[in-house]
Amino acid sequence: MRIAIDAMGGDHAPGRVVDGALAAARHLGIGVALVGRTAAIDEELRRHPDRDTLDVCVVEAPDVIEMAESPAQALRRKPLASIRVAAELVASGKAAGLVSAGHTGAAVMAAHAAFGMLPGVDRPALAPAIPTRHGMAVLLDAGATVSCRPPHLLQFGAMGAVYARVALGIADPRVGLLSIGEEETKGNELTREAHRLLKAAPLRFIGNIEAREIFSGAADVIVCDGFTGNVALKLSEGLVEMVEELLGEELSSTFSSQVGSLLSRRAFRRFRKRVDYSEFGGAPLMGVAGLCIVGHGRSSAKAVRNAVAMASRFASSQFLERVEQEIARAAVPQR
Repeated sequence: MRIAIDAMGGDHAPGRVVDGALAAARHLGIGVALVGRTAAIDEELRRHPDRDTLDVCVVEAPDVIEMAESPAQALRRKPLASIRVAAELVASGKAAGLVSAGHTGAAVMAAHAAFGMLPGVDRPALAPAIPTRHGMAVLLDAGATVSCRPPHLLQFGAMGAVYARVALGIADPRVGLLSIGEEETKGNELTREAHRLLKAAPLRFIGNIEAREIFSGAADVIVCDGFTGNVALKLSEGLVEMVEELLGEELSSTFSSQVGSLLSRRAFRRFRKRVDYSEFGGAPLMGVAGLCIVGHGRSSAKAVRNAVAMASRFASSQFLERVEQEIARAAVPQR
């Protein structure tokens, strides 16, 4: 098995991307194809004395899509962009999955163009795993489809339920619709009609949930449009960073709190591990007919390693085939 990696994607590419990819190859026995500017990748590879003993290859892609570029225009102007070349490796069967921490819009469009959509799905969704009081849940969409129609949210609910069963081990996942009130009459036209469709679907739909319940564990799958989901995800990331910073300041402010800090260091490490996005690596792009994991732009080497591990695990478990079967069973309408 080989995973194609957009080596030029991300705020810290290619250095941390190469480090994470080699960690996956070294410790997990996963083959990786580093796609990007060969000279820049080779320079990073020279920092790793064991590089020649690992299953690593470099695929030349001279163009890079920058974060500030329009993804549609950039993909047209740059046919040899690293994300596009990496996606084509998967589409041609030379790699089992794609990992990118670069421009999310470009990754979504490149994957869509290269793989097409699964039968029964007409819009992709990013599905990050998020921590809750009782374990993990999945939020979708987190930014792949900004403008949604009600049938799209129904498709997201069905795909999220599959993800929760296959990846999170939840036998009968509870699906909640993110809205501004628990009553089914609350929300805008999109959420009210989506509520009606989800309620009639063969899913364990628990109704609307409010934003304050996202991390409560009330729902295992949280459904929303991509704009709302992306705002919710980034808000939670900022809140976690602020809480960690404030905790650190308080625990080091006085002598007694410093003693308390030493005693609570293990608990603090456990807290950080539970809320650290790098532990999960990235979010699968659900709905496309190929395996694609999209990482955070600030991905560390650890995050890249875990994203590669996720792609390998999903490929080994026939994840896409199971998603397609579940979508067909749910008979999700398209529009």
